[in-house]
Amino acid sequence: MDLNRVAVAIEVVERGSFTAAARSLGVPKSSVSRSVSQLEAELGVALLRRTTRRLALTEAGEAWYERARRALGELEEANALVARGERAPRGRVRLTAPPDYAASLGRALVEFGARHPGVSVEVVLTAQRLDLVADGIDLALRAGRLEDSSLVVRKLSTADFGLFAAPAYLAERGRPRAPDELASHACVLFRASHGRAVWRLEGPRGQVRAEVTGRLASDNMDFTLEAVAAGAGIGLLPQARSLALLGERRIERVLPAWHVAGGALSIVYPATRFLPRRAELLRDFLVERFGTSGGGARRARS
Repeated sequence: MDLNRVAVAIEVVERGSFTAAARSLGVPKSSVSRSVSQLEAELGVALLRRTTRRLALTEAGEAWYERARRALGELEEANALVARGERAPRGRVRLTAPPDYAASLGRALVEFGARHPGVSVEVVLTAQRLDLVADGIDLALRAGRLEDSSLVVRKLSTADFGLFAAPAYLAERGRPRAPDELASHACVLFRASHGRAVWRLEGPRGQVRAEVTGRLASDNMDFTLEAVAAGAGIGLLPQARSLALLGERRIERVLPAWHVAGGALSIVYPATRFLPRRAELLRDFLVERFGTSGGGARRARS
């Protein structure tokens, strides 16, 4: 049996169409269709039901796909294990991440490239949660709650937020002494509505609700960080991502006893796909760079 035909058929199933599989494999659609037809003829069964709107596995195809995918993945892993000892990893890894991580991810990937010059990384920055299989993504950085049970999840950190401002702003406007004084200050807002936001701060008196306003708002955290550092006002910023600005003394902590508990940052990848060595290296590097929890991989909840 021609394993190339098996690999092509698996790609068609995972991509959801002949067109998407052909694009991923870099071959004509006609070649993909012919390869699947030849495999079906060799097996003596139809694996796929083709309609004008969608592609679906037959009953025989479902049984074949699960076993063939596992078998091919094990074969690829065996080949990769042998190759690891013989040559440096090479090839491309596609990574998607929220736009808010553009700057920190860019700095990190420069270091990764120095460690592994044979590996190229293509980054897709988007606030949308892409279908990793359909869009040909190897790894994804995702913030917040995860629902997709087809993904393997490695929790990196939990992002707590604190209040920060530039020294020049504090020298001009003064330093708030309690959360209720934030209402009289200019604030730099993240994902606000009509120049207003509510910050639910946790501290010595439990949780308090601070209603704040500001003339500058954005849906990009890097913009918010830089605006706060430039003196535009007080901002609610991720504590971990503010360390560099604190070290450079461009910002100072405001009301340090108060914070907002943030969501988790995780790295995820499809459970149904063999992860090449180059992608494993990038995954482990991102865990090293962004991870604080030390948690192992798990499946997302369905």
